[in-house]
Amino acid sequence: MREWPVQDAKAHFSELLDTCLNEGPQVVSRRGEAKAVLVPLEEWNDLNKRATPSLKDILLADEPRFEMDISSRTNWTWRSVSVEE
Repeated sequence: MREWPVQDAKAHFSELLDTCLNEGPQVVSRRGEAKAVLVPLEEWNDLNKRATPSLKDILLADEPRFEMDISSRTNWTWRSVSVEE
């Protein structure tokens, strides 16, 4: 993965884009510190898909992905409802 100073990335954006598409993600740095990554769209979509599971993936998972705090019914407050015709 090549690192491009922001000035070079601006001046040679077409080359940066071609390198990204042919060789993979490219790092853009500012003042010697990595700040961003240019990745091919297909790879970006794949990463987003894996980061955001579908409802089916969540329901079929072996382990729960998150905890839900559901209070027991004994703590619920019940109120009366009148049904008028």
